Amino acid sequence: MGNRNKFSEMFQELKKMFTWSYAVGLVMNPAQLPITAVLIIIAELVINVLVVERVPYTEIDWNAYMQECEGFLNGTFDYSKLRGDTGPLVYPAGFVYIYSALYFLTNYGDNVRLAQYVFIGIYLLQLILVLRIYIKTKKVPPYVLIITILTSYRIHSIYVLRLFNDPIAVLLLYTSLNFFIDERWSLGSIFYSLGVSVKMNILLYAPALFFFYLINLGLAGTLKQLFICGIIQFVLGLPFLIGNPVTYLKGSFDVGRVFNHTWTVNYRFLDIDTFENKCFHLSLLALHVVLLIIFLPMCTQYFKSYCRLKYVQKQVQPQIDAKNIENKRRTKLNKIKKKVDVKAEEKITKEQENFLSSFEAMLQKSSQKNEKKVAKRPISHEEKENTHYNINFDILSQLFILPMFVVNFIGIVCARSLHYQFYSWYFHSLPYLLWSCNFRVIIRFLILAVIELCWNTYPSTSLTSALLHVCHFTILYGVYKKISSELNAASKVQ
Repeated sequence: MGNRNKFSEMFQELKKMFTWSYAVGLVMNPAQLPITAVLIIIAELVINVLVVERVPYTEIDWNAYMQECEGFLNGTFDYSKLRGDTGPLVYPAGFVYIYSALYFLTNYGDNVRLAQYVFIGIYLLQLILVLRIYIKTKKVPPYVLIITILTSYRIHSIYVLRLFNDPIAVLLLYTSLNFFIDERWSLGSIFYSLGVSVKMNILLYAPALFFFYLINLGLAGTLKQLFICGIIQFVLGLPFLIGNPVTYLKGSFDVGRVFNHTWTVNYRFLDIDTFENKCFHLSLLALHVVLLIIFLPMCTQYFKSYCRLKYVQKQVQPQIDAKNIENKRRTKLNKIKKKVDVKAEEKITKEQENFLSSFEAMLQKSSQKNEKKVAKRPISHEEKENTHYNINFDILSQLFILPMFVVNFIGIVCARSLHYQFYSWYFHSLPYLLWSCNFRVIIRFLILAVIELCWNTYPSTSLTSALLHVCHFTILYGVYKKISSELNAASKVQ
């Protein structure tokens, strides 16, 4: 009897999956993203394999990476002497170790096709982590992610046709964000620091992360996490710090490095002299600081709310779990009792059966008279026992993710130059940022389309660079307006 009921429940659930409303939900309902996410991953696997097999590989930095790692593997620990065809090594020690492993894996860098398949794995793993964040936050409809993720030519190119180190750094960053969401602080700090050890751009998240530590962990906990981040950088860089500390620090963390105007995506409309001018760089730095001063107080309000609600979750969740366990136990006892009652019913007399039939008819007649009042009837004891209590606390992740994405985005808006591979720094956060604005859906998609167009135009033009800035500042303004209105509303309620 129990197996028959379970089979019936499974059949009903399976039947729901073939309804039109369920199909629409897979596209429109953020709560159904887990199933859509699986389909996105499968589609991306197919797309990336097709790209690798059918689109010619373009050499840009891979050979230079291999040459730099070859010098290290030959015993050179002076960063000033580690060079490739594109110039000196300018990335921290984590980059050297990861690409040294790829050097051996790909037959000293010769097996580029194998490297491309490794980067397919990197891309899919990062996508799983990105989609996990979107699943938890329930902010963006699935169709938005389907369209943006599957149709981006530039992102697929960056990951599997160019083999840049940016995707590896971003993968480690998203790993850390997932650990922070799960409140696994030390693991989050470890992976965040590992991301920084591959490429410095991960430091763009640092201002928001610092306040996130401070609000959630206090001063002592913050110092502990900063120590973890610092010790990882020290250990990874130790061979080079012993060899020549000045050249290592200057080479791997050179904040004053001048970018090549040839590759710029966002400042094509400037002449080379202005582009390389220090006053221009300082102006952008000042703008970066001003924007952080504007946004960080709002971000800290989000973090405080996140911290308070997480505390509530810790207080309430055990009670919910205990109640569900109790209901589950009572349901099992009732099932056993019903089985006993069924056996007893087999022994009732004919007179008893007639009495039960007439009593049932009387109840049906009574219920017909009062069927308008059914909605007001009290919940039966049996229904209470079958109730599963649940509060979805995952949605609290919105209060953490938005500030992190915003602070990183501010760094991108104020960047001295954006090269094509830098698109991976913020591409997967764009849908989240746009759906955190009050723009109409058509405006959101228009902005996404224009940004994609700007990144796909090679070489960039004055028009595409200007359009990219317009889109960036539009998003920033939209997010600011939305956050401000939400915080104002919250303050009035309080």
